[in-house]
Amino acid sequence: MLKQRKTRFSVLIGVSVCVMAIGSLVAATKWMGVGPFQKAQQPQDAANSASSVKMLVSLSPGERKAKLVELAASQPATTNPQQEISPQSRARYLLASDLIQQGNATQALKLLENLEQEYPILASHIALKRARTYQLSGDKGKAQKAWQELLKNYPNDPVAAEALYVLGKSKSEYWQQATTKFPAHPRSVEIAMTELKQNPNQPELMLLVAKHGHYVKDYGTLLEQLVQQNSASLKPEDWEEIAFGYWEKQDYGKGAIAYGKAPRTAKNLYRKARGLWLDGKIPASRIAYQELVREFPDAEDSGLGLIRLSRLSEPKDAIVLLDRAISKFPNYAPEALLDKSKLLDKAGSLQSASDTRKLLLTKYTNSDKAGELRWAIAQQYAKAGDLKSAWQWARELTTNNPDTEQAPEAAFWVGKWAQKLGREQDAKTSFEYTILRYPESYFAWRSAVLLGWPVGDFTTVRDLSPKVVRPPQRPEPTAGSPALKELYQLGQDRDAWALWQTEFTNRLEPTVAEQFTDGLMRVGVGDNLDGLWMVGSLRQREKPDDRTEYLALRQQPIYWQALYPFPYLENIVKWSQERQINTVLVTALIRQESRFMPAIKSVVGATGLMQVMPETGAWVAEKIGLKKYSLENVDDNIKLGTWYLDHTHDEYKNNSMLAVASYNAGPNAVADWLKRFDFSDPDAFAEKIPFPETKGYVKSVFENYWNYLRIYNPEINQLMSEHYEASQKKAKPQ
Repeated sequence: MLKQRKTRFSVLIGVSVCVMAIGSLVAATKWMGVGPFQKAQQPQDAANSASSVKMLVSLSPGERKAKLVELAASQPATTNPQQEISPQSRARYLLASDLIQQGNATQALKLLENLEQEYPILASHIALKRARTYQLSGDKGKAQKAWQELLKNYPNDPVAAEALYVLGKSKSEYWQQATTKFPAHPRSVEIAMTELKQNPNQPELMLLVAKHGHYVKDYGTLLEQLVQQNSASLKPEDWEEIAFGYWEKQDYGKGAIAYGKAPRTAKNLYRKARGLWLDGKIPASRIAYQELVREFPDAEDSGLGLIRLSRLSEPKDAIVLLDRAISKFPNYAPEALLDKSKLLDKAGSLQSASDTRKLLLTKYTNSDKAGELRWAIAQQYAKAGDLKSAWQWARELTTNNPDTEQAPEAAFWVGKWAQKLGREQDAKTSFEYTILRYPESYFAWRSAVLLGWPVGDFTTVRDLSPKVVRPPQRPEPTAGSPALKELYQLGQDRDAWALWQTEFTNRLEPTVAEQFTDGLMRVGVGDNLDGLWMVGSLRQREKPDDRTEYLALRQQPIYWQALYPFPYLENIVKWSQERQINTVLVTALIRQESRFMPAIKSVVGATGLMQVMPETGAWVAEKIGLKKYSLENVDDNIKLGTWYLDHTHDEYKNNSMLAVASYNAGPNAVADWLKRFDFSDPDAFAEKIPFPETKGYVKSVFENYWNYLRIYNPEINQLMSEHYEASQKKAKPQ
């Protein structure tokens, strides 16, 4: 999936998501504790449930050991007509995995003995565990035999790559077999990287890594070497893989060059032009867009290409290009009309501009761009003090363009402006609608606040301690083999991820199910930045079938749980409680700052989970007497970051909006804004924040906070469910 961050997308919410999610939460409460962020407790009647072992996965090895031992020793059912996996088999496998991690080879081997017959879905992985266990025990002879047996019994299974890797250390032909037969397996990528260090001039191995090793640390360097050393011999198909690799790493300029040498398709030419633009090479981008619309005049990519090209052209030429897009590409006509109206305004052709906007609002009244125009007009009226007109235009947007990016904000301000106009019932209806129609939005939280829901306002959210109930077991991935799904649900993340690398063959154009599963796999191994992007960017899908599949997916709890995970929870809880800050708020801020990536660094040097600047970290460390620390250390980073968040709260009398804004922009900026803007209405103030990054940051942090509440807090989830049910009753004819 190309990581081209779009600036526009339509959002459509299935309101039934709240009700569907509540079912999982009700079930979850049977296993959960009463405190905030409790882990799943051990099931009381585990031996009678086929999924009981999966409910222990969220516990640490120490916490689940006793129950796993009990389950592993239990007697399996004598008859199993549906061939269900017994809790005993799962328990033996998971307990053996824990023991291997703890270095206890002897007990692990006993648990794995003859397990393949009882647990055929993971038979090859059981053989893999056995070989690893013998290797751990130091018995080289038995380990060698186990690896050979794995290769003999499962020659076509991806786990054979693990055996080929180990055996190839003493017999090189095994490595050749691995890279030939299982090129996408991480072990094959590792083999390729090892051999390239010894002999860099091996283009076939470099291509293997270029295609399958996007996660390799020095991936960008390898691509450069591949291109520089082998440019003349690379085929167009090779260049397409290389271009995709550059795009994945957001190196758009080099990606554009590679797309220019890839197969001559409309999509590849568009990506070439767009990549050059993103890299700041405007003249070259203009030429590339011209190539696209000339060579593929009827392709859909050319419709967007015409609009992009118009933005790089002189106004007179731009209008000609936009007229062409309007007449030939109905899907892009609304965007072209809006752009054309702006050009006509600048040229002083006010009547023509007005006529163009009228055409957009009449002929394409339900388009995203018509919604964008309506919102711009509403804001203009509001700024001029004409709240009645602003209210009317915003209402038109929510009626005609309910799925646009601006719709949640417009729906909320319909309510705010109604309040100011003295229309309290209309305001209440609007806030209820915002929660119902756009439940995941920042504006749903603001609506909940104004309706009096116990979700915390800017001035009270710090001191709340909301209970959060996590699901009793992991969701099942939407794509992949039964073995992959089983491994993931048992928490065997590294093995599941390795298997997925061989199964995910459609990387350039993945299905919705494949992209979602890839996100799950990435998050499972700590690649949270790309994992959450893979899940979240599904909302950008525009093809009708993809859109339908995506909308169905987001109505399931699995989607939201994947998008809002809880990495490093123990550390977050510890330091949030130490600083007396709402743990959910801290989690929300970390998600926005770093996507839970401990070693991530910004271009200005902000580091770690809470993106602490080195000078800020040193200042805080001195304040708290911390002499040795690392900003990349999870505990140190949260310790320092929460202290500073506490400090920004103290500066602004526990107003969390100002504290969060100060955390992002600095105290001097916030102090200046308070002098310049009226703070009597916090919603109006939030819209006036002059730093676009900080304005978006504040909304994103509190949107995260709200989503963690509505997904995992039983009280808020129940309110959402009741709210939906009440709306259904109102909708029924009397």
